[in-house]
Amino acid sequence: MNLNRQRYIEKAHRVVVKVGSNVLTRDNGLNLEVIQEISRQICSLQDQGKEVILVSSGAMASGVKKLNLSRRPDEIPKRQAVAAVGQAGLIMEYEKAFEAYNRKVAQILLTGDGLTHRKRYLNARNTLHTLLSWGVVPIINENDTVSIEEIKLGDNDNLAAMITLLMDADILINLTDIDGLYNKDPRQFHDAELIPEVSVFKREIERFAGEIPGALGTGGMLSKIKAARKVTVSGVPMIIAKGDKPDILLKILSGEDHGTFFTPKEEKLNRRKCWIGFTLKPKGTLRIDSGAAHALLEGGKSLLPSGIVDVEGEFGAGAPVEFKNGGSQILGTGLVNYSAAEIRRIMGLKTSQIKECLGYKPYDEVIHRDNLTITTADSELCE
Repeated sequence: MNLNRQRYIEKAHRVVVKVGSNVLTRDNGLNLEVIQEISRQICSLQDQGKEVILVSSGAMASGVKKLNLSRRPDEIPKRQAVAAVGQAGLIMEYEKAFEAYNRKVAQILLTGDGLTHRKRYLNARNTLHTLLSWGVVPIINENDTVSIEEIKLGDNDNLAAMITLLMDADILINLTDIDGLYNKDPRQFHDAELIPEVSVFKREIERFAGEIPGALGTGGMLSKIKAARKVTVSGVPMIIAKGDKPDILLKILSGEDHGTFFTPKEEKLNRRKCWIGFTLKPKGTLRIDSGAAHALLEGGKSLLPSGIVDVEGEFGAGAPVEFKNGGSQILGTGLVNYSAAEIRRIMGLKTSQIKECLGYKPYDEVIHRDNLTITTADSELCE
């Protein structure tokens, strides 16, 4: 038994479970046996006193099968129509499966603007809290029927990570069609080896993941690794495991070693910093020098104009903006106190020179540390 994994499992009261399309579907439509099994396990976890939030893919794949299409359409209106057909069938099967255990479910469809807007973000959290307090299982999916590029959440791996942070969950369990992260695709290579634990996101991890695509869903292993980076940097562990293994959820949460465990940072980010760093979409980019990168990553400091070397994009004061080092690695995201035009004028200056340059100085910092979230776990990136 992995003791590092065990200590996080023992503390896991609120659990987010994400189930992928490849787990939930088969050639002739939805895999009803898997839906029933996952529903039964979630009910059993509720009986143990745990709160479970389900992020379920399968609407698009279900619609494709239901309409006898050979593949997902490319055109947005057709994809949205297919998702609408599939979502109805998906939630109906969940409702029937949970009803067998006298449990209620709630369908929640989200878009990006429902989470990036602070008030809506808090409203979504309050609704989910209420459902959990009633013993209702929230079943969440992206609202594909209305999503367009500007408001898309990306994929359900990313959505599950965002929900995990939104709800301050204790663990994210990502169920897919293989046993975890391998060093190569186990469906093609017999000598592929499972990686049981990831504590540092080395470049080879993303390389391994990039070579293991998904078939029906929009994600693949790489999108799961990106989700793992988000939650672990925020202090929450994640597990990737095979979703159709018997009692997989119950076994994982009883402490058995299954799948790949992603070790989190020891300190949890507060909810607001999670929202800034992992929910808001950046409106521009600030490039900073090595001194500023070190101050942010190692010293927990604010970003001052003296450390900024370039500004990309047009944005106003208060906008979310990402910041990168000289090697173009994204270090984090923050809410700026100045517009892009103002930052271009004051970048490289000391704070004492801001008023002389602009004629006013409402803030010393371009991004205050309270409005700044480091999104990389690699402190070497400040070099």
